[in-house]
Amino acid sequence: MLVTEAVRSLDSRGIVTINAVAHEIGIDQSGASRMVKDAVAAGYLEIKPSESDTRRREVTVTAAGLDLLHDAHRWQEAVFDQLSGQWTDQQRTEFHHAMLRLLERSHTLDTDGQAGPGTTGRCR
Repeated sequence: MLVTEAVRSLDSRGIVTINAVAHEIGIDQSGASRMVKDAVAAGYLEIKPSESDTRRREVTVTAAGLDLLHDAHRWQEAVFDQLSGQWTDQQRTEFHHAMLRLLERSHTLDTDGQAGPGTTGRCR
């Protein structure tokens, strides 16, 4: 699940290599390679030569991987609905927007947890 979600996220930003996956989930290249190979064997991901550089391999999410993500996200939403059942619509909306801001901000951090270029360096 983790590696499939990482590939989907990277694909939306146009960067999907084994090294990019490793960086995204915070592990070394060999660990990411093993995780990707396991997800390929399970039918959730596909590895193919890059169209722009045949020396590079690109990773994509398969239809089965998209189904996996859809089911996982549906489950996550159901759990969130249970946990926030007594919240107002405004509280849910504010929480949703805050989480989106955090996710967007997370892509500006370097692997050591320091803010990347163009950020304030504060993440509190």
